[in-house]
Amino acid sequence: MAPGLLDLVHLTTWAVCAVIKLPQLVAVLRARSAWGLSVGSLLLELAGFLVFLRYQIYYGYPLETYLEYPIIIAQDVILLFCIMHFSGKTKRALFYAVVFWVGWYMLTLQKWIIDLAMNLCTFVSAASKLVQLQHLWQTKDSGQASALTWGMSAYTCASKLQTTWWEVLILIRFIIMLILNIWVTATILHYSKPKKTD
Repeated sequence: MAPGLLDLVHLTTWAVCAVIKLPQLVAVLRARSAWGLSVGSLLLELAGFLVFLRYQIYYGYPLETYLEYPIIIAQDVILLFCIMHFSGKTKRALFYAVVFWVGWYMLTLQKWIIDLAMNLCTFVSAASKLVQLQHLWQTKDSGQASALTWGMSAYTCASKLQTTWWEVLILIRFIIMLILNIWVTATILHYSKPKKTD
């Protein structure tokens, strides 16, 4: 890929990641409900992002290859807190914060731990999408799940295919995540109820 085009892909990916969870946050805040969203899915997604970020930092990858992850993680944390708040489980959010904080440090206690976590990361991230799909199938209602957020997630995975072709493990991860993000987006659109107009 031409250097100028690669820079454009990086910039658009960062721009999308800067706002990727905002449509989801707006939907939850507007409805004051997290109906349609799976807490388990969000927790697994957050775990996958944290492992991926920690791995990139640990092995000294260039900043532009993972710069969007802290932004997405911050948005996921805010979204998780909103979901906990609207479901009356705010205290549980503190428990999750402690677990993730401890996990962040435990990942690099030994090199084999971070390597194993990264090898399992694709499965964890894929599981997060499958848990959200299962939730949608069970409820047959997308509720406040944002097709725009999931569509943007598919775009970021597609863009990463262009920028990480040299790392087979990471490339496989993004192919799987792209397919699953498209699947969740399509499922949300399928179960979206049309707005009634008078």
